[in-house]
Amino acid sequence: MPRIYFLTDVGLCQAVDAPVGASILEAAKAHGVPLTGTCGGSMVCATCHVYIDEEHLALLNAPSDAEEETLDLAFSVNKNSRLGCQIRLTEHMDGMHVKLAPTMLAAMAGR
Repeated sequence: MPRIYFLTDVGLCQAVDAPVGASILEAAKAHGVPLTGTCGGSMVCATCHVYIDEEHLALLNAPSDAEEETLDLAFSVNKNSRLGCQIRLTEHMDGMHVKLAPTMLAAMAGR
């Protein structure tokens, strides 16, 4: 069972043990991490936009065209940007750091 570390820009970190095959979005929701995923993982809202650490980014499949189109709707996209609903966890992802994108942090703060 891989352990994933969810990070915020204010230094908060939450370690989550999640089953292999779960998405990052599912793992976050199951443990109270405020990753919205408004569309339920259908790739239309970009509210599960996250940044993946460099080490683990190399282990992921490239984003699909549909994921890239949805990321075009997100704010503050960078080379590490992915949709949490599209990443299925494997044992190789143990120790991965996933940073919530700024749009999620603003929603958490009620801005």
